[in-house]
Amino acid sequence: MPRALITGITGQDGSYLAELLLSKGYEVVGMVRRTSHHSYERIEHLLDRVQILPADLLDQHSLTMVIRETEPDEVYNLAAQSYVPTSWSQPVLTGEFTALGVTRILEAIRLAWPSARFYQASSSEMFGRAVETPQRETTPFYPRSPYGVAKCYGHWITVNYRESYGLYAVSGILFNHESPRRGIEFVTRKVTDGAARIKLGKASELRLGNLDARRDWGFAGDYVDAMWRMLQPAEPRDYVIGTGETHTVRELVEIAFGHLGLDWQRYVKQDERYLRPAEVDVLLADPSRARAELGWSPTVDFRSLVTMMVDADLNLLSQRR
Repeated sequence: MPRALITGITGQDGSYLAELLLSKGYEVVGMVRRTSHHSYERIEHLLDRVQILPADLLDQHSLTMVIRETEPDEVYNLAAQSYVPTSWSQPVLTGEFTALGVTRILEAIRLAWPSARFYQASSSEMFGRAVETPQRETTPFYPRSPYGVAKCYGHWITVNYRESYGLYAVSGILFNHESPRRGIEFVTRKVTDGAARIKLGKASELRLGNLDARRDWGFAGDYVDAMWRMLQPAEPRDYVIGTGETHTVRELVEIAFGHLGLDWQRYVKQDERYLRPAEVDVLLADPSRARAELGWSPTVDFRSLVTMMVDADLNLLSQRR
């Protein structure tokens, strides 16, 4: 039975990845911060099937001890300060977790169990003000937030450990991926939750930032499958993962409100407080390498993703009445 260690197992991606690996017969170990106040809500249904161990991306010794104790076949580093707006208010902490944290876990693997295969969660935010569209594995990075900068560091340190120490270490440059398990602070979930609240009479308006920002949005359940596929080939290689389609925040709003029979223009207000200091206007993936070499492709289209999330939020809020 192969063993996988997942940092960030309590998050959206971690919960879907744990489900996937368990379905494939893996023994799954989840790493959580000892001082973390994060809810286990997303993995509550899995707690009798996974092992949870405490460690911290800020503490080298704890990471080395967990790697030494578990001797994992695969390590998925999904833990990070992952909310872009927060990276502006907490840039140093974002760097500690999202950049240096990657170095610490790679160093733990190098020292304690170098045969482990390592997956690093890179991000389309590394492309930022993209110098070409669509973005592929060879597109230069131009990050536009402290989060994007930190992710660039994590990406390049992964490349360095692969090339310097011979570790099997890869980065998945994942474009935006959403689900009903997405945190409420992210724009997709903010929209679907807001639409459901208005439908149920729990809110009268929804305030958003840039409605013209375009993103390549996919389903998180599809994207964790890509993570697993990246650790299976004989040779390690980085991949861009996305749908190859962009949609605006305005389209997201139209679909979400329309699904509930609501005219979004009556309820949605633009608010300058939600604009970024440096905006990222268009991110669009070219996932052709992943399609050709990994046999990966998305199974959930944009409209189905949005309506799935709206239905989940409507059900969740209805239960709280």
